[in-house]
Amino acid sequence: MMIRWLLAAVHLLGYGFALASIIGRTRALRQLSGPADLSRVFLADTGWGITAIVLIVTGLMRVFGGFEKGADYYLHEPLFHIKMAALVLILILEVMPMMALIRWRIAVKQGDTPDLALAGRFARIGHWQSVLLIVMVFAASGMARGIGAAA
Repeated sequence: MMIRWLLAAVHLLGYGFALASIIGRTRALRQLSGPADLSRVFLADTGWGITAIVLIVTGLMRVFGGFEKGADYYLHEPLFHIKMAALVLILILEVMPMMALIRWRIAVKQGDTPDLALAGRFARIGHWQSVLLIVMVFAASGMARGIGAAA
């Protein structure tokens, strides 16, 4: 019982930290005027990466780890499918910014100046990721209250 509560609490907190990290990275990307501003982008990006891992691990544990209602319940829950579709879209949207930010980090460590031309596009991607994360929260809270439950 205690582990179920803790997993649920960490999972829910993860949404808040994820949203804050995505918004922080998006804001930092919008305000990016040169390599000197990258530390804010990297800090928020690290927070987003850690939080994404926490959300995915705790989510998998809750669905498949025997701590909650079980995979059969979730896999037959329409709102769960909406939540997972939003997650997949977030992850697909993350591929390009993640790869670029890895290249930027490497360039900075090597003393080079990274090409920051796509920062605006990555900020727009962050906006849509924030929207999708909010969709996930609505789907999760609906599931918790039995809304849209399979008959």
